[in-house]
Amino acid sequence: MYPEPDAPLRVLVVDDHPIWRHGVATGLEEAGCAVAGTAGDGAAALRVAAATRPGVVLLDLNLPDMSGAEVTRHLLAADPAVRVLILSASGERQDVLDAMTAGATGYLVKSAHFSELLAAVRSTAAGEAVFTPGLAGLVLGEYRRLASGSTRPRGGPGTPGRAASGGDPPAASQPAKGTPGDGPVTPRLTDRETEVLRLVAKGMTYPEIAALLVLSPRTVQNHVQNTLIKLQLHNKAQLVRYAMEQGIG
Repeated sequence: MYPEPDAPLRVLVVDDHPIWRHGVATGLEEAGCAVAGTAGDGAAALRVAAATRPGVVLLDLNLPDMSGAEVTRHLLAADPAVRVLILSASGERQDVLDAMTAGATGYLVKSAHFSELLAAVRSTAAGEAVFTPGLAGLVLGEYRRLASGSTRPRGGPGTPGRAASGGDPPAASQPAKGTPGDGPVTPRLTDRETEVLRLVAKGMTYPEIAALLVLSPRTVQNHVQNTLIKLQLHNKAQLVRYAMEQGIG
């Protein structure tokens, strides 16, 4: 759920380096955020998150007791509404993909300026996928590769794959194909929700989509939120992955 407009954004800061952790927490407080707590390892992060229910968890990828990806999975299992923004020294392809597959909303490297970090935290709270420049293409390329069924080895961070061609992609507004007993089918999206989903998958921001479709940014955000609820997804990054898997975008 998105935070109330006038409520301070509650952030949990998780990093095993005390100076970095407290420096980021202080900066966020000075910028008007409410720091729900800090933690130096995964187990502590899960305890603090359960007690304080932050809107955003700013999470280091490499913790002493468990990986950031594992912490992300536990956080979302306990509270599907929480947003996770990874802040890591690593920009390696596998680290990024592990985090996003676990359900993180965004991924920044620690070389980012604090103003970028603050903007990313606020965007993450609104459910927008945020990446350090260059990483978004990597993630989308990998999702396209997975959607195509390709198992070819990857060349590295600068060489995202392409989806294999052939056949018409399934429409998002149609229920998923399957036979009786396969489980629940994909909920049906409206034409407008599908249109917004397609533009989100292309990497457009809410204001850009609003201007193109002659809607308000709030209406666009509501369409995205309704789509997340229908598809039982947690964040915009997972929505983009769904779109890629369905051949949308």
